Amino acid sequence: MNTKFNEEWCLNMARLEGDAEIGAGMLAIDPVFDGELSEPREQDEPAVAFGRFVRLMRRGRGLDRESLADTADIDIMELVSIEEDPHFRPEVRTVYQLSMFFDLPRENLLQIAGLTRPKDDRIYEEAVRFAARSEPVAALTPEEREALEAFVAVLSEKK
Repeated sequence: MNTKFNEEWCLNMARLEGDAEIGAGMLAIDPVFDGELSEPREQDEPAVAFGRFVRLMRRGRGLDRESLADTADIDIMELVSIEEDPHFRPEVRTVYQLSMFFDLPRENLLQIAGLTRPKDDRIYEEAVRFAARSEPVAALTPEEREALEAFVAVLSEKK
């Protein structure tokens, strides 16, 4: 049997699917990139939010970095960079693996990771708000206070 699909049939099928995501199940390890790469950001708030989000989700599940990297099948050095460097741009595959591990839509994580153009301003705005609110406020240790005061003294010296 030889079946032919014309362009009209394909377009009708695409309309019926709407925005539905089609996957190949858990055996699909490598993602198919379905977005547009974004230009480097002028602002890093969403990337800061991505790193803090990953850190808090990991800690919320009681995992150290090594455990998350092993379980999600991602490179531990990349995970460290995601959590520590707000300018770091993770690999698409890494964001895909994290989205599967955290059971969240990859499109949204790709946006806050800075890998695709923002499609939803609300996500961008909430990422900025999250970044601002997720920084822990903890009292300085005596050692930190001493180091800070010594540094401020040097900065305050007039020549």
